Amino acid sequence: MKRKMAAKVIAAGLVVAMTAVGLSGCTFGFASDPDDPNEVEEEIPIDMSVDSFQYDSSLNGTSITLLNSKAEIQVALEEMGKVFEEKSGVHVEVMPVTDGESPYTKVVSLYNSGTPPTLSILDTTDVIALAEEKGEDLSGENWTAEAEDYLTKVNGKVYSFPLCIEGRGIIYNKAAIEEALGEEFDPSSIKTREDFTEILEELVAAGVEKPISVAKEDWSLGAHLLQYIYETYDGTSAGAQEIIEEIKDGSLDLESYDRMTGFLDTFDVLKKYNVAKADPLGADYDEMAIDLADGKTVFWVNGNWAWPNLEEAGAEKEDEYGFLPFFMSDDETDFANQMIQGSPSKQIMMDGQMASEEEKAAAREFLNWIVYSEIGQQMLVNTCNLIPPFQNNPYEPADPLSRDIYEKVQRGEAFNASAIVPNDHWSVLGAAMQKYLAGRSDREELIGSIEDYWAEQE
Repeated sequence: MKRKMAAKVIAAGLVVAMTAVGLSGCTFGFASDPDDPNEVEEEIPIDMSVDSFQYDSSLNGTSITLLNSKAEIQVALEEMGKVFEEKSGVHVEVMPVTDGESPYTKVVSLYNSGTPPTLSILDTTDVIALAEEKGEDLSGENWTAEAEDYLTKVNGKVYSFPLCIEGRGIIYNKAAIEEALGEEFDPSSIKTREDFTEILEELVAAGVEKPISVAKEDWSLGAHLLQYIYETYDGTSAGAQEIIEEIKDGSLDLESYDRMTGFLDTFDVLKKYNVAKADPLGADYDEMAIDLADGKTVFWVNGNWAWPNLEEAGAEKEDEYGFLPFFMSDDETDFANQMIQGSPSKQIMMDGQMASEEEKAAAREFLNWIVYSEIGQQMLVNTCNLIPPFQNNPYEPADPLSRDIYEKVQRGEAFNASAIVPNDHWSVLGAAMQKYLAGRSDREELIGSIEDYWAEQE
């Protein structure tokens, strides 16, 4: 979750082709005990009968390490490692980043101790901060052609492997909406903030007193929500960078910036219909999953990484959950009202500083196996439950949230833009957003906090 990153990573000459949304893909608790011994885990079987991947027998007996900062797939990665070792003879040790530990701090400490991991799953900002000094240049790898739209480049070079796509917006529970309104709900009919407000009014009239859940956590408010003001500038990472630079140098007046106004207008709607409106900073993340699954609420501002929480709360994979965009205006033609934000949220960086040539070759084979082997393709999607960024992967995610994001990406209904921000952006401005959520500050104070924050950045 937390990241250590110098503000200077946003430097001249840095080129980010496509970057990942900050702090996406984290798991923040469960509605019930995930280790319930009586619980039966449903696993999608992996077909091992077809395997046309060509393994390098000279690598048999090699060991590599994989630092994992995506806690919810630790067990799945360990299973992948076991299968890969059975096939290739290469041992993959999956090292977890412990709860509350910064992936950036962890990997830097391992470098300082002389024992860096061969591969590290990191947030994009961490990769950018470390790539040129620590990372291996992967620009020539064949898999780059399978994920052209999801590559992160630093000064024109690729130093990381895009592990997955994740997206965010306003989650809906279709069945709960239809039960409340007594009619079919068509998500595509909600095209603007005004449309969204109208259905909220209809739900209130139908007895759903507070239809929305809004998380109070600073990571949610300061990254997942506030960063829309950068990312929806034009729907590109370059555009997000452009608007950040204009805020930093004071050439943009945030009070008159249409995306700032649009964001706050929508956020005010969320505040008004928030199930925790009476005590927004006392809201419980796990209860939000329970409320949505039970139909007490019908919307939750979140991302597809929330599925484990919903499933623990009783949601089924066959249920109809999906995403509305985070509406930024009342213009039906506005791309932000038509599309979901979806980006490669986690990247795998290969050690280019201390790994042996044999270890690098084994690591390359593991990454190629994920992309090109029939077994690796299945395990990325069905075992790890990730949305693949590689166009040659034919498998689709099983849970409804990831499936909805996947389908939107395939239909061109997702924009891939992310802001590269300093490591304390989510905590500092998340706190400012918390004050605004709780009614302890007004727009002027919030906007002033944002301007002050960026004025302090180098």
